[in-house]
Amino acid sequence: MTRVLLYTGKGGVGKTTSAAGTATLAALRGLRTLVLSTDAAHSLSDAFDSQVGPEPTEIDDLLFVQQIDAQRKFERSWGDIQAYLRSVLHMVGVDPIEAEELTVLPGAAEVLALLEVRDHVRSGRWDVIVVDCAPTAETLRLLALPEALNWYLDRIFNAERKMMRTFRPFLSRGSSLPMPDDTVFDALRRLQNDLADIRTLLAGPDASVRLVLTPEAVVVAEARRSLTRLSLYGYRVDGVVANRVFPAAGADTWRRQWVAAQRGILEEVADSFRPLPIWESPYRVCEPVGVEELAAFAVEMYGGDDPFARATDETSLWVDRHIDTDGRTYTLTMPLPLASADELELARHGDELIITVGSYRRVLPLPAALARGVVAGARLDDGRLQVRFAPRETARPVPAAEVPSGAGPLESAQELAQGLTAEYHEQLARREAALGKAP
Repeated sequence: MTRVLLYTGKGGVGKTTSAAGTATLAALRGLRTLVLSTDAAHSLSDAFDSQVGPEPTEIDDLLFVQQIDAQRKFERSWGDIQAYLRSVLHMVGVDPIEAEELTVLPGAAEVLALLEVRDHVRSGRWDVIVVDCAPTAETLRLLALPEALNWYLDRIFNAERKMMRTFRPFLSRGSSLPMPDDTVFDALRRLQNDLADIRTLLAGPDASVRLVLTPEAVVVAEARRSLTRLSLYGYRVDGVVANRVFPAAGADTWRRQWVAAQRGILEEVADSFRPLPIWESPYRVCEPVGVEELAAFAVEMYGGDDPFARATDETSLWVDRHIDTDGRTYTLTMPLPLASADELELARHGDELIITVGSYRRVLPLPAALARGVVAGARLDDGRLQVRFAPRETARPVPAAEVPSGAGPLESAQELAQGLTAEYHEQLARREAALGKAP
């Protein structure tokens, strides 16, 4: 499988240099490598000092660079929907230029740039794909959008289509407004499937995010928040790049003060992000530009580590199931490193758990076994959010022999839930049959 690495960080910390250097190192190690940018302000061509186009451009052996034309991707994926919306706005007298602006889905161009990553992974052409992401805040919004938009489209798609099929004959007789045809709904369905693909790819075992920072208190604070919020959305962070570290050797009085200040911050970084590896890169006289300098930058930064190995840390949800005296209970666990109880809020809405950390929110659909229960408690313990679900008061107590104890992945909980649902329907059918026989 293709290894996918995403680099992000506060603006100006050197994320583009880190991404470009990593890609150059991968090619030198014999891996067919593509490095591309989802940032609207592309700078990869500057880093490699080469002309780069919207298609993969080979600039060295096994090394290809691409600066995605997000607008073109947007027009292909959103064009049918946008054309319909423009026609509706035109009929109600909206200026064509304003209609063009109103029908642009915020953030869609950046999300659709990630479709290019998905397509490259599917092609099987690459061993490694390195993504130079936008600055941290934009990246967090970008990575949250696939799940959020997919949730929204899933809610409106079926209801909207049924409604339009029902009312189209009546509306078409007395209204001049154009009615959406199947191509519009097909385009919405394609967009929904595309978003699901992006989410599956980037949250999967072959993809991971790396945070780039400099030894400054403000930058490190943002990186800490980024780790928490990336974990909230289920993305794996497998390393931290500490860039522009002053070397201690040969330092004069002024530089020794900087070395001491940075060393204190780097100790804080090590404590905050443990057990993630911290790759340090020394402050250079000038910014590395071109293949040779970028390769030297990456070799010095990673040392003897393998930056292309698959991450082994567990960042996904899992469910523990066990037996209490009150019956079967479940505990859903989500890694939320560095989160504090003060910024954490939980809410339950139907079969969804709404988790808010600061200004970021995730709506988490619950598997059936958890959705049937009630939230009995929650706690934040050692970087892990644990939410306990207990049976409703009307639930039938379950003997311990019926359910195996122990921890299992979320998929196992869903399989168990399907079995419990079937068991419930069997009991209901037997009960109804017994009532039917009663005099």
